[in-house]
Amino acid sequence: MKRKNRCTHPRLANLLYCLALLIFGHTVSAQTYDVLLMNGRVIDGSGNPWYYADVGIKDGVITAIGKLDEFDAERTVDVSGLIVAPGFIDLHTHTDLLGNPLAESKIRQGVTLDIMGESSTVAPRDGLNDEPWDTFTGYFDRLHEQGISMNIISHVSEGQIRRVVKGYDTTPATPQEMQQMIALLERSLKEGAWGMVTRFESGGPPYPEEVISLSKVLADYNTVYFSHIGSEGYEQQKELDFAFSVAREAGIPVHILHLKIRGQEIWHEVPDYVRQIQRARDMGLDITANQYPYTAMSHGWSANFPLWMREDGPQQFSAYLNDRALRERIKSDPEFIAWSKEHGWWEGIAMARVSQPENKQYEGMRLVEIAAMRGEEDPADTIISLMASEGGSISGVFHNQSEENVRLIMTQPWVSIASDGSAIDLDAPGVPHPRSYGTNVKVLGHYARDEGVLTLEDAVRKMTSLPAQALGLKDRGLIREGLAADIAVFDPLTVRDTNTFEYPKSYAAGVPFVLVNGVLVVDKGEHTGALPGRVLYGPGYEEP
Repeated sequence: MKRKNRCTHPRLANLLYCLALLIFGHTVSAQTYDVLLMNGRVIDGSGNPWYYADVGIKDGVITAIGKLDEFDAERTVDVSGLIVAPGFIDLHTHTDLLGNPLAESKIRQGVTLDIMGESSTVAPRDGLNDEPWDTFTGYFDRLHEQGISMNIISHVSEGQIRRVVKGYDTTPATPQEMQQMIALLERSLKEGAWGMVTRFESGGPPYPEEVISLSKVLADYNTVYFSHIGSEGYEQQKELDFAFSVAREAGIPVHILHLKIRGQEIWHEVPDYVRQIQRARDMGLDITANQYPYTAMSHGWSANFPLWMREDGPQQFSAYLNDRALRERIKSDPEFIAWSKEHGWWEGIAMARVSQPENKQYEGMRLVEIAAMRGEEDPADTIISLMASEGGSISGVFHNQSEENVRLIMTQPWVSIASDGSAIDLDAPGVPHPRSYGTNVKVLGHYARDEGVLTLEDAVRKMTSLPAQALGLKDRGLIREGLAADIAVFDPLTVRDTNTFEYPKSYAAGVPFVLVNGVLVVDKGEHTGALPGRVLYGPGYEEP
């Protein structure tokens, strides 16, 4: 589409411009854009108030912002009444785009970049023999060959590195093993892994000096440490203290994944944890965090069970579950009791996904309901029996948090929004947590527009420039000329999540346009099938 010289339809605001043309005889050549978003309200991601502007995009980059009257564009989109924002960056996901390139649950709510990596990461896999690649290079090459709709970053997991070197051996690393772990970390960073993430079952790492040594390597590569706090309950203080020690001793940014407290009897501790993180920041430690906007969490039912059952690997865990002689020992174990209470007890623990056909009838139900349906008086027997029948692997949803705490954490200026979910579609198995489909739009619609917990500008900041800052990502997260054209266009009046815990599989509303690297992936609310996404390589990447 071409717009004519604006002097053919003079307006008062253009008189000086037209006069200059008459005096100096200049002709103005039209700017060329691939996509031009016109008449929108720009929320640029910085937290500043919105402003009216057109946004011109060429070759995957934002090339012009302002009143663009003279142009030649392949596609012009009138976004009157809509918000033009940077594409949302999800700092904590379990996304795997191999076999699911369209990433619809995320793209349709404006997410243009997912960050993978926690617990078990896609690499290194040397000697594990469970995937047809060993390295990040092998995985990333497969993504690019297949094509993906959104951008992706992957951290490398400290636990994955340790598993490659030591398997399920829980003894301290020898000096030689420590050197192997450092070498694997450096290799992963050179292959494009962004930073390192840790996940500990409870109370921090069993061998802190190992993690500190690896964290100091991150400083050499100018990258970041992400801490998945395994205990969001009784042992959280120890894990926070360790995260602070990494920031202090390694001298690097530390980002805490899904800050929260589970377990009703300790909900009151959240304000103190918030004060501690703020105090650490005031002392000069670069600590940030993220959260998801729900009072329920999701992970495996295995987290209810004591460490002695799980630390020797999944096969031994399954053997313990199937040993009837251990039933009473498990039920009376203090860890089993404490962690079951943390997870919401039998009324709050729900089944999300199983593999055995005879158990699929229970998907979406609370454990107390399943026990009643099976005629079992003690739900503890139910959870052990079901876990035994599933080989120790059941995905769950746990209703165990406080809405008051969700709101308190959300208002902290150093807290980003992140889903802890996945890029999936409507055919996802089981009854997954609704956060994979609705995290970002729930914040924009429910918490910002309807409840006023955040301003719309701050909500966007927490999904864009703040996560970019936590990563050290410099070319995204803001609407700025010269930055990548990852853009979410949403209706501030209608943007919302459309799902519930009971019926989680439905897409976001009110996000009619999404661009990834300058290409429309959502157009008038429909996925175009475009695959313009790419892997974003970390700061330590060395091109082969």
